[in-house]
Amino acid sequence: MKDKLVELLNNSYSPYSHFRVAAIAVMKDGAEFKGVNVENASYGASICAERSAILSAISNGYKRYDFDKLYVMCDNDKIGMPCFVCRMTISELFEKNCEIICMNPSGESKIHTVSELCPYPFSDEDLK
Repeated sequence: MKDKLVELLNNSYSPYSHFRVAAIAVMKDGAEFKGVNVENASYGASICAERSAILSAISNGYKRYDFDKLYVMCDNDKIGMPCFVCRMTISELFEKNCEIICMNPSGESKIHTVSELCPYPFSDEDLK
């Protein structure tokens, strides 16, 4: 997966931050959906790579809990973690035991479950 993510970093549109991020959502049936960060001069209109990949899967007919894993890579030596907006989307659509694998281009990684990344999620239960 490392090589796919490294290649995918080239698709990032990040002219403002110059911080490229790539993500691949892997579904339970093995399908993969790619995403990159896409910035905008109006920063709030930008989208993260994680949500780009996740929303691509949803746009292609997949549903909540059809996700198996999410791979994320930033283009520096650090192993970046999903932002909290992405964590909310992950928490909404992934089962709590799914793995989020965060990597750097050297192949170093940190693996967390959704429950570890989002220990106190806001969910549909909070709306009742």
